[in-house]
Amino acid sequence: MHRKILFLLSILVSCHSLIAQKKNIKTTYPDSIAPVGIIKDLSDSALLDVVQRQTFRYFWHFGHPVSGLARERSNTIRGEYFWDYANEAYNEPNLSTGTYGPEACAIGGTGFGILSTVVAVERNWIGRDTAIRRLKKMVDFLLHADAFHGIFPHFMNGATGKTIPFGRLDDGADVVETSYLMMGLLTAREYFNRDTEIEKYFRARVKQLWETANFNWHAAGGTTIYYWHWSPYNGFDMNFPIRGWNECLITFIIAASSPNHSIPFEVYGNSWINSASFFNGKTYYGMKLPLGFEYGGPLFFSQYTFQGIDPHGLKDWAADYWEQNKNHTLINRAYCIDNPKKFKGYGENCWGLTAGDSYKGYVAHCPQEDLGVIQPTAALSAFPYTPEYSMQALRHFYYDLGDKIWSEYGFVDGFSETQNWYAKSHLAIDQGPIIVMIENYRTGLIWKLFMQIPEIQNGLKKLGFSSPWLKK
Repeated sequence: MHRKILFLLSILVSCHSLIAQKKNIKTTYPDSIAPVGIIKDLSDSALLDVVQRQTFRYFWHFGHPVSGLARERSNTIRGEYFWDYANEAYNEPNLSTGTYGPEACAIGGTGFGILSTVVAVERNWIGRDTAIRRLKKMVDFLLHADAFHGIFPHFMNGATGKTIPFGRLDDGADVVETSYLMMGLLTAREYFNRDTEIEKYFRARVKQLWETANFNWHAAGGTTIYYWHWSPYNGFDMNFPIRGWNECLITFIIAASSPNHSIPFEVYGNSWINSASFFNGKTYYGMKLPLGFEYGGPLFFSQYTFQGIDPHGLKDWAADYWEQNKNHTLINRAYCIDNPKKFKGYGENCWGLTAGDSYKGYVAHCPQEDLGVIQPTAALSAFPYTPEYSMQALRHFYYDLGDKIWSEYGFVDGFSETQNWYAKSHLAIDQGPIIVMIENYRTGLIWKLFMQIPEIQNGLKKLGFSSPWLKK
C-alpha cells in the first residue's frame, strides 16, 4: 500500500513540476521534498533542477534523526577497499571493524551535506529557518561529540557522538575528513549572516569549532610530514602521510587558514609537494596533465577540494589548477570512449571513473583500476569543467538508464552494464558533490561564499597561490 501511495505522489509531483516548468514558475518545498520519477522532455535547466533537488533528499530526509549528520551510506557494508597512497596499492577491507549500520555518519560527507544545504536554501527547496535549525542541531551535537585536539574521526555514531573505528589504528582523528567538514561549516557561516538570534548562535558555534581544531597537531611537532590520522591509543602509529596529488589539497588550505593552529608553509611543501606522485607533465589523448598519477587517477581528485575552492585562475609555481582539473576530466572521459577493456556501455554519453561502490565492494575506479563500473557522480560533479559532455552523460543516465539507476535520492552510486550490476546504495561523499558542483557550474554560489572568507584568503596566500579572488 505504501508503495502505491508513493507512486501516485510521485506522478502528482512530476506533473506539477512539469506544469511549473512550462509556466516558468519555481516549485518550492519549504520543509519536505517529494521524490519524482522520470519526467519527459525536460529542458537542460529543468533537468538540473530535478537532479540537484532529488539528490539533496539524501541529506535532508536521510540525515541522522538525532544529530542531523550525514549518514555514510544508505546501505550497510563490511569494510572498504581503499587506495594506500604511501605504498601505491589497494588495501583489502578490514572486516574486523564489522558492519557499518544506520548509525554510522561520515564527517566529510556531513561537510558536503552542509554545502548542499546552502544550495537548497538558495534554491528555495527548504526554508531558511528550517535549514538553520538543522544546522544548529549539528553544531550542538559536534560540540559534545568525540574529537581529538578538536579534530573529528572519519566515522561517528550519529546518536551518541562516539567514534566508529575505520580500522584498528584508525580510531581517532582524521584531519582530511575534518577539513571537508570545516569547508562546509565555514561556507554556512558566510551564508547564514543575518542578525537573528539563531544565525548568530550558529556562527558563534562554528567559530568555536574552527578555533579549537588543532590542525598543526598532525604535523607531529615537525615540518617534514603531515599525518592523516592520530589515535589517542596509538598516536601516529598508522604512519599515513598526506602526499599529493589527490583529494587532500583542501586539507592543507584549511590547515594553513586556521586562526589559532595553522601549519607553516614548510609542512605543505615537504609533505604534499615533495612526493613521487605530485608532478606528472605527460600527455594523454592529446591533453597535458600537470599533476598526479597516470591518467589522473579517480575523478574525485578534481572535485572534492574544488567544491569550495574556485579553480578558475587558481595558480601557483606548480600548476594552473583549471587546466589540471579540466584535462583530468577530459582524459578520464577519453579513456572511457577509447574503452581498451571493451566494457559494455562505455562511450561518449557514458563515462566517469571515480571511487565508489562496485560489484567487488568499494573501489577507487580510474583508468589504472577499471572494473567496468561507472559512477554517476563522476561526470555530474564535473559540470564546471565539461558542461556539454556532463549534460550528455546526465541525459543518458536519466532517460536511458533511469529505470535502473534513478531513485528517491537521485542516482544510485554506480553500475556496470557488463556485469548487469546496478547499485542500490548511495554515499554521502558521492551525492554531495553532484549538488554542489552543478550549482557552482550554474551560479558559482559556493565558490563565491568560500573564496571570500578572510581566513581562507590568508591560507591561500600563505601557500603561494594566486587567484582573482585574493585581495591584495
